[in-house]
Formats: sequence, C-alpha cells, structure tokens
Amino acid sequence: MSAHIYVARQPIFDRTGQVYAYELLYRSGLDNYFAHHDGDEASSTVINDSMFGFGLQNLTGGKVAFINLTRTVLLSEWVTLIPKELVAVEVLETVEPDDAVIDACKKLKENGYTVVLDDFVYDEKFEPLLALADVVKIDFIVSSKEERAAMCQRFLGAQFTLLAEKVETHEEYQEALELGFSYFQGYFFCKPEVISRKDVPGFKLNYLRFLQELNRPDLDYSNMENIIKQDMALSYKLLRYINSVAFGWRKKVESIKQALVMLGERPLKKWASLAAFSSIAEDKPPELLTTSLVRAAFCESIAADISMKGKELDLFFIGMLSVVDALVDRPMAEILDEISISDEVREALVEGRTPAANVLQLIIAYQQGEWEKVTEMCAMLGVDEEHIPEHYYKAITWADEISLPLA
Repeated sequence: MSAHIYVARQPIFDRTGQVYAYELLYRSGLDNYFAHHDGDEASSTVINDSMFGFGLQNLTGGKVAFINLTRTVLLSEWVTLIPKELVAVEVLETVEPDDAVIDACKKLKENGYTVVLDDFVYDEKFEPLLALADVVKIDFIVSSKEERAAMCQRFLGAQFTLLAEKVETHEEYQEALELGFSYFQGYFFCKPEVISRKDVPGFKLNYLRFLQELNRPDLDYSNMENIIKQDMALSYKLLRYINSVAFGWRKKVESIKQALVMLGERPLKKWASLAAFSSIAEDKPPELLTTSLVRAAFCESIAADISMKGKELDLFFIGMLSVVDALVDRPMAEILDEISISDEVREALVEGRTPAANVLQLIIAYQQGEWEKVTEMCAMLGVDEEHIPEHYYKAITWADEISLPLA
C-alpha cells in the first residue's frame, strides 16, 4: 500500500445501534491537512484510493461507504466504478441543483445508487433533488433545535430517510430518535450515558475483576484457570481460540490449563483482555467494541515507531480501555481504581499528559478526521506521518477480523 493514501472512516448507525454504513473522511496529504481548496481532487481521490489503494470492502468491512461528491466528480460518473451495493453518493451542500446535476442524480438513481443530500438546509430550489434523495443529512451543529423540529415536520411522510450528523451528546441522540431520524452519525456513542455514579451490572463487574486479576504483575496461572473454568463463555472462547487454524496444533487442546500454558503470559493477557472486553460490551452498540479494538491495535502497532518498543502491551490496553467508561456508564477514573491498572496506563487514560496518552490522542484524531491534530500529535511523538495510514489500515483490518471470533 502506498504511503500517500489518507482515508479515515466514521460509522453511521441505524436506530438499533448497528452500523449501517461508514462515511469516508478524506485528506489530500501532509501539506494541506485543513485546506480543502480542491474539492474535485478530494472526491476523486477518495474514489480512487478506496477502490484501488485500500480496497473498499476491506476499508468498510463490507458496509456501505458514504462518499462526498463535488459537481465535477458527480457529472464525471467516476463513482459508478464502485458497485452500487457498496456506495452511497453524497451530493455536497455547495452543489447547485441545476439541470445537469439533477440529470446526473436521476441517472444514478435509475441505476440503483443511493443518493444522499449532505448538510441539508431547506430551500425551494432543492425540491428536484429532494424528489430523488434516499437519505437527507441534517447537521446538528449548525442547526438549532427548533430548525431541526421544523424540518422533520416538513419532511413527514417523505420517501427519503433522515440522517442526524455531528450528534455529539446522548441528549442530541435522544432528540434525534424522538424526531424520527433513521440514521445517526457523530461521537455520542463513545461517551458514557450517565456521568454520576451508577451501579455496574453483575456480569460486567465480574469481567472487570477478571481484568484486575489479569493485570497483576505476578500472574497466577492456577488462579486464572479457576476463574476461566467458572465462566462457560470464557472457557469456550479460550478453547475455540487455541484450537483455531492460526496455531496449527497437530492435536486438539482440550484442557484450560494446557491452553493457558501453550499460549504463554503475554498472548494470554492480550487474548483474555479481548475476551473479557467483548463480554462487557455485549449490551452496547457493536461499533463501540470495534472502536476499542482499532485503537488497541493501532497503539500497539506504532510502538516501535515512537521508541516505545517493549511497551506494546501497555499501549494495547490504553487503546482498548479508552472506551470502558461508555461500556459501563461510569467515569474513567472510578473504573480504573477498581481494576488496579498500571500507573502508566492510568496516567494515559485519566491524566492525558504522557507520551502514551499522545498515542491515544493520535488515533482518536485520525478516526475523527481531525487532520490538523494528527499532524500535531505526530510532531510531539516524533513519528513519520506518512506511516500513520498504514498503521490505521492494519488496525481496522485486524479489528474487523478479530471481532467475529470474540462474539
């Protein structure tokens, strides 16, 4: 994969909390992280790099990709290089709905493509496009609560569905649900629903205690064996994992103790953390687990590039635990007090002023397409920014693959 490809993805959820699609976030390169003065280049590059650089299905895990199109790229029909099942065409709010644009959208619609109107603000001139739209996106940052309610009332019974974008809080998410939005996009899912102290469900508490045992410096294999044996789900996951084709054992491993010994301490800590974390995330949107896995893999992968070789496991834990507050609806500091995590991991997650914390901020910025902050974090860490897309791509590929065996 060439080093010049810069694409991040942001999930779009349906009303059940499942990922419906990913919007692909574009960056043209190292020199213009904020100057999107050439929108045509941005649109065409996303199409080209997604299809021929990363491989679109690898980048989105087979979900639909929302791609922004300028007028020029829309009229060029380049987007038809992508199969209609894999893409939703976003017509940017800056595109004037003249005859050529309307005809291009009609042609896409007739050929089975999903037509999306981006950052929509009502004006009578957009009526021809509204008649062709499958999805209309309403920006929650630039619109007021009253404006959103008025638009939802106007569009009652329309043939298109509404997408609430830039939804930053749970309050806004609840508002969007009540207004009848079908899809949701933003960072609300990565924050706890309740800030004040809240009882943790028993099954989550058990897995938090398991994580505590796992992170003791003097790991006790006998104790670990007893804990895993008492949990049918963990026992099953461990034996399924150790007997997977990845290991290629000649003989099937049938005992928990044998599995633990064959794994070894470092792989055991990594596997057990993933298994416990996936169980904690069972009643949350699946994308929350995927987000934590991407961050964990990215933080681990970049260790050698930032002179933190030997700290891979700590960096992995930092990335993985970065969403634990959202999983148990409790403040981060309280949760980490209960699982006795290492000082280095705790400082990165709570204090946020360490090199390891900067690694976490780097992957969060990349996931959110905050390119200026990506550049800032790379400079602080002394890492070559051209290597970041490859670390990110490997992380999302691994996360998508590993989340299936964890289920």
